[in-house]
Amino acid sequence: MRVLVVGAGAVGSFLGWAVATGGVRATLVRRGWPGTPGHPEMLTVVRPDGTAAATEVTVVPDVGSADEPDLVIVAVKQYDLPAALESLARWPAAAVLTTENGVGAEETAVAARPGAPVLAASVTASVERAADGTVAWLRTGGIGLAVVEPGSAGTDSSRRVVRALARALRAAGLPVRVLDDAAAMKWSKLVANLVANATSALLDLGPAEVYADPALFAVERDQLREALAVMRVLDLEPVDLPGAPVRRLATATGLPAAVGRPVLARVVGSARGGKEPSLRQAVRAGGPTEVGWLNGAVARAGAAAGVPVPVNAALAEIVAAASSDATRRAWFSGRPDRLLAELGRA
Repeated sequence: MRVLVVGAGAVGSFLGWAVATGGVRATLVRRGWPGTPGHPEMLTVVRPDGTAAATEVTVVPDVGSADEPDLVIVAVKQYDLPAALESLARWPAAAVLTTENGVGAEETAVAARPGAPVLAASVTASVERAADGTVAWLRTGGIGLAVVEPGSAGTDSSRRVVRALARALRAAGLPVRVLDDAAAMKWSKLVANLVANATSALLDLGPAEVYADPALFAVERDQLREALAVMRVLDLEPVDLPGAPVRRLATATGLPAAVGRPVLARVVGSARGGKEPSLRQAVRAGGPTEVGWLNGAVARAGAAAGVPVPVNAALAEIVAAASSDATRRAWFSGRPDRLLAELGRA
């Protein structure tokens, strides 16, 4: 199987390393790469135990310089996904695997590639990419895989691609879970992604600081409860992913605060491996962010299903505004009282 990875950030580089380590021919698209297209490069990942492992991948500066793949792993942010999918038009039959956080990437891919196999991934391994290209694998985590759209070749063909990909990833030491319900998988990962993300971004506080504040914990718990209520209306059951005990997280949201807060705090403490929440990084940099596919996705789905989701709707709106307005960011930074007032919880 020939795999092309579009997006050479932390997740794309990590997955390129993993499939190549697992014995698959891997090509990585790295925009602006000055070398000769098709030139092999050693890609190094530092595992959670501190050991380093290097493997060879092919690097190209753009999709046009790559050979036709059997599978394209699209590892870009949600807001860059349409352009990435458009660049793949030359290979209309190639299978595509979406790795984006939140909900909506799969629908975008299915619309852009009618008749082609579309697969979904939920990456729970926490990774960071250094300036020299080395990837730090911060905590074990893993990846969930599921077929979204079987494509013209049929479901069996799509499942064969998933099985081959799962074998390669497992051979690299990455825990893999293959699921039958892509929507349940993606919504479960969304629930995990909501934890201490928008609040951390707005207040510029770490997850532990957020969960140490009882009033902020109530906001956190309510946004999770809203997302789980939407899942129930959509008839989606929370599923556990490697390193992400989403069902335990869902159970903890229904416990009294005195019991649930310590449980959720432990989950939060072990979830990111020291990596900052994605929205906090994006807001601090002045945007753009993926909040529209996280809290915003809950808000849209809740409105469509008639489920009240005021916390998610408000957080999506406030994060979107703060990410593009330095004054707004400064107003909330380090001030839980101001965020609580904005949410009507003064």
